[in-house]
Order: sequence, then structure tokens, then C-alpha cells
Amino acid sequence: MKKFKWLTIVCTFMLLLLTACSSNTSSQKDSANSGKTIKWKLGHLADENHIWHKTALKFTELVKEKTNGKIEITVYPNNQLGGETDTINSIKAGTVDMVISGETMQNWAPKATLMAAPYAFRDLEHVKKVVEGDIGKEIEAEIKEKVGLTPLYYHTRAPRNLTSNRPITKPEDLKGFRMRVPNVPLFLSVWEAAGAKPQVMDFNEVFTGLQQNVIEGQENPVDLIYSAGFYEVQKYVNKTEHVYSWIYVLVGNKQFESLSDELKEAVVSAAKEAQAYGEELFETEVAEYEKKLKEEGMEFVEVDQEAFREAMKPAIQKNLSKEQYELYEKILEVK
Repeated sequence: MKKFKWLTIVCTFMLLLLTACSSNTSSQKDSANSGKTIKWKLGHLADENHIWHKTALKFTELVKEKTNGKIEITVYPNNQLGGETDTINSIKAGTVDMVISGETMQNWAPKATLMAAPYAFRDLEHVKKVVEGDIGKEIEAEIKEKVGLTPLYYHTRAPRNLTSNRPITKPEDLKGFRMRVPNVPLFLSVWEAAGAKPQVMDFNEVFTGLQQNVIEGQENPVDLIYSAGFYEVQKYVNKTEHVYSWIYVLVGNKQFESLSDELKEAVVSAAKEAQAYGEELFETEVAEYEKKLKEEGMEFVEVDQEAFREAMKPAIQKNLSKEQYELYEKILEVK
């Protein structure tokens, strides 16, 4: 009889333990089932007037609407949650949930380098064909596997141009030119090959670096040149147009996978609508940014793009792995 009682106690304990574990897993799978609101943090480097921020706010509205308030997203612009790399690491640590990122992810996923490979893309139409085709899917798969982030939607970007306080029209003008580049090894190599002295610097340090003459120039699309106020410390936009690219809005794999199928579908649907909204903003606002920069006194300088392409080509081939370079060549072939 005693043995039977002990067996009953043990079985009851095991049943309670399994029920608790099951309940915990269910709670992680979808905290909305218990009435809890899922709260995500999204960090990015642009200011409140930037296309990325406006689109992110639209995305948060759509997500809240489509999930009946079960998911709330707070957007933090101006690197409030840290730089791009810091924010990605915070997502991995579970203290942040979303980020807007591009080629910086190549520090984990080598194929992400191709998102901003110099002179890989002819124009924005070429970029869209690549992103939405097999090459884009290949890059997304590696980001998901190696960075631990799930791309939700993307923004095409205006071409990157070099800013300075003296006109630069050819690679020879770069001799000794101190410039900032993001934490992308390929960028360091191609600008060194072109004759400059590049150095890695966080975006939020660039304005002060230019102001204090630690660096003489930097390279970015016109929207970021304007939103960062670089027109206050730079006179020229040299139209190198060396990079056409795109950037993803991403969520941590764990955060996304913890959602129910219904909530996943709602987030994906919101992302699709947000992307369309962002594309409309892009078409109307990029031309405005160029106009605003001119109004602030910046001069746009035509450059010998072919000379820059040729100067950078050896560094591109040397610094890309065999797999990366094969992908680079595939991109060039997309019509």
C-alpha cells in the first residue's frame, strides 16, 4: 500500500512538472494567449525625419492594427539603442528586438557584403531585381541562419556619394584624404585602393569627426548626408555613386518564431504594406534631399566614375572570397 502511495505521489509530481513546462513553452510561443501584450524595440541610426523612421512608424501602426494590439513596437531613432552592431548584439542578448541593417551584417553573414559591393549595381531597378530574385533569397537565408535575424521588408537606398571640403573628381584627388567608412572591411580596401586613407568610425561620431578635422570626408546617400547635418561641416557632394544598395528591417529569429502563426501572418502582411509605403516616400523625398543640400550650400560635383570603378576593381576581387566573388559576378549578369 505504501509503495502504491509513493508511486501516486511521484506520478502526480511528474504530471505537474510536465504541465508547468508545457505551460511555459506555450507562453513563450504566444504570450498573447494569456492576454499579455508583446512589446518589441526597434533601433536605427537615422533621425525622426528620415524615410526609414517614417516607414517604421507606419509599420508599427499596421502591426498594432493587424494584431488587435497584441504586438506593440516602439521605434528608437538616432542610435538611441546603440550603433548598428551594438543593436544587433542586443537582439542576440534579448534586450532589443528589431533593427534596420545592411552590409554591416557581413561581419556574421559574408554574403551580406554583396548588399553594398562597390559598382555591383547599375541603378535602383537592378537592385530591386536582385533583392526580389534568387540572389536576394540566398542572402536572406544566410542572414537568418548566421546573424539570427529575419528580414521583414527592405528599403532601396539612394547611391552613396563622397562628401568633402574640396572637389574630388578622380582617384588621384584622394591622395592622403582621411575619410570615414562603416565597419565593412571591403569599404576600407576599395578606398585604400583608390588612394584615400579610410578609417572605421560609428555613424554617430562622424559629424564631430568632420567638425574637428579628425577626418576630411565620408560617404553616404543624400538622405543620410542631410539627416545627419553633414552640410554644416562639408561643402561638396562628389557624385561617385559607387554603391547602389538596399537595407533590411529585421526582427530577431527568436522573437519572430515565438509568435503564433496568426501573429506571424499579421506581421508579414504589415511589412508588405510598410514596404510599399516606404517606396512611395523614397520616390518623392530623395530628389528633395538633393535640393535641400543645395539650398544649404553644398555643391554637387561630377566625377569620373569609370576611373573610380577601375581603381577599386582589384581590391574588390582580392577581398571577396571565391563564393562572394561568384555571387558578385552573378549580380553583374542580372538584366
